Amino acid sequence: MSNERTIVITGATGNQGGAVTRELIGKGFRLRAVTRKPDGDAAKALAAQGVDLVTADLDDEASLAKAFEGAWGLFAVQNTWEAGVEREETQGKRVAKVAKQVGVQHFVYTSVGSAHLSTGIPHFDNKARVEATVTSLGFPSHVIMRPVFFMENLLSPWFLHGDKLVSALQPTTKVQMVAVQDIGKLGARAFTHAAAMNGHAIDLAGDAVTMPQAAAALGRALGRTIDYVQIPMSEIRKNSEDFALMLEWFERVGYSADIAGLRSKYDLALTDFETWAARQKA
Repeated sequence: MSNERTIVITGATGNQGGAVTRELIGKGFRLRAVTRKPDGDAAKALAAQGVDLVTADLDDEASLAKAFEGAWGLFAVQNTWEAGVEREETQGKRVAKVAKQVGVQHFVYTSVGSAHLSTGIPHFDNKARVEATVTSLGFPSHVIMRPVFFMENLLSPWFLHGDKLVSALQPTTKVQMVAVQDIGKLGARAFTHAAAMNGHAIDLAGDAVTMPQAAAALGRALGRTIDYVQIPMSEIRKNSEDFALMLEWFERVGYSADIAGLRSKYDLALTDFETWAARQKA
């Protein structure tokens, strides 16, 4: 039956959309990747693997309607750090509404861990409002994924500076994290097991580590000593109030994904931090 079904993936050349696309290749669906840059290397790599490319813009309703036409399923992701909090929310709601209008049957939205708990973090709360839109539209079936902090984030300039891993978090604070590859696994399962997962809202994590533990694991993988350096929260706040609020929430509350339950319920081989770090060779 799935051979006749088309799945549209937004963000297919990015982290989450790319991971879901890779996991869905060969699973019996026709895949359609939404991109603004069909001539880019990432888009060409997908096309070489049999993925159809369609040019559309999350800010352009008409282009989205054309891109979604005839699709059975849709994977929706937006990027706060690219779009900004308000624009991301508008994009997320627009994608969902257009998908419903053109007849998409199964809608998968990737949000963020604990978004539904009114955290007070702007880029969490906006996703909660998109979630509410998705559930209110009455798709025949839908899944909401809530991945926690990406392990990959620690390789970015926000955190890794040469031989130092820098953050405002206390050295004893454990943070739940997830490998982007595992988001792809769950995202693919949300389509291959659509009926069984209909209505599920899933907080997704693979491990919980402190920043010193993360620094040590990355050091072993990269073949050099990496030390954890804690800086004042005020330094984070200079660059992003939103990011500072998130780190403060990590300290006070933190994510609460049931990692053992996820492995069992969804048959997922989730990646622990040490295993993920070992793959990050210099």
